[in-house]
Amino acid sequence: VQLVDSGGGLVQPGGSLRLSCAASGFTFSSAAMSWYRQAPGKERETVATINSAGDRTYYADSVKGRFTISRDNAKNTVDLQMNDLNTEDTAVYYCTVVLVRLGRYWGQGTQVTVSS
Repeated sequence: VQLVDSGGGLVQPGGSLRLSCAASGFTFSSAAMSWYRQAPGKERETVATINSAGDRTYYADSVKGRFTISRDNAKNTVDLQMNDLNTEDTAVYYCTVVLVRLGRYWGQGTQVTVSS
């Protein structure tokens, strides 16, 4: 199982970023996928989740209306479009999946820094 996160960077408040996770080593189209984030000094938290078919999503209250999770089962990718970013969104963002009988796997993380 491999998850490769990309797309982070430095952005000004109000700006946008699109994160992407490339997955391999498992049946991607059968697995729900999530993005988590961890800010300095804070616990890792769920940001968004998308079901295997891509027709149901969940968002943390703090990102509702600003972030959109999507997936492409043909390309084995899951993206996180982040709009109207603010300084509280600064964190390392991780793609993650839980596989039956195998447990949870994490991407390597991608740093998002929101600063003027």
